[in-house]
Amino acid sequence: MEQESDQRFVLTQVNAEAWAIHDLHYPDGDHRRIVCRIYEDTPADVEVLWLRDLPLAPRYPSVDDVLESVRRFQDASRATRPIPIPHRPPPSLRRRDRG
Repeated sequence: MEQESDQRFVLTQVNAEAWAIHDLHYPDGDHRRIVCRIYEDTPADVEVLWLRDLPLAPRYPSVDDVLESVRRFQDASRATRPIPIPHRPPPSLRRRDRG
């Protein structure tokens, strides 16, 4: 079960009950290439073993949902450039006249 090869992330079936998501930005043999391993837990549920530090769920309804979640997360992290924060001097403290 290979997905479109022009995508950055591809889903590969390892055996009847296991898959892996590969990041094509890394060459074969590079440990960073495998994003996660996916195991069929029940017919309606898969369990994900994340090999990267991603804030994504450990369970999904299907392997396609895992792939979509990884792609969505990657797209969101590159959605905008950093927003510049205006720099202003701190407010000046006025001295009270003692009279």
